[in-house]
Amino acid sequence: MNLPNKLTLLRVLLVPFFIYFFLSDIKYGQLIGAVVFIIASLTDMLDGQIARKYNLITTFGKFMDPLADKLLVCSALIVLVEKSYISSWIAIVIIAREFAVTGLRTLAASDGIVIAASGWGKIKTITQMVAIVSMLFDNYPFSLFNFPFSNIAMILAVIFTIISGADYFWLNRKVFSHMS
Repeated sequence: MNLPNKLTLLRVLLVPFFIYFFLSDIKYGQLIGAVVFIIASLTDMLDGQIARKYNLITTFGKFMDPLADKLLVCSALIVLVEKSYISSWIAIVIIAREFAVTGLRTLAASDGIVIAASGWGKIKTITQMVAIVSMLFDNYPFSLFNFPFSNIAMILAVIFTIISGADYFWLNRKVFSHMS
């Protein structure tokens, strides 16, 4: 197994630790959970860079990397809802988009079409990660200045989530013409 695939598996394995620490009542549990989330998020960036740079792209990586990303983001959103940091509709919109795009990709793959990540999708991922991390840290250090950075970041994440989802469906609408 190559390094990018090991990083992807590490991301999956870090998810339960993130959830455990963030939801636990142990001293500094939320902080530890937030740090685990950041480490897991960084593995996402690293595995892709390494795979492309050293031509280590595998079928396993193509399948597991997006699955690991969705597992991490969906877990974080659910944890944030449980802690009442975000409203459930935010998690539902983001998770629904992930399922919809995954369904589109699966449908396209059945016709031999590969749907690559778009620019909007990358912006969506960045805004989601920034929003989630700021929420996990309870808006610190912006809370010191009474500035609602994490709320603004989360609204932007929802907006870019919707835009990127619409973009995927618009650019790949031909996939539906193959259905009979």
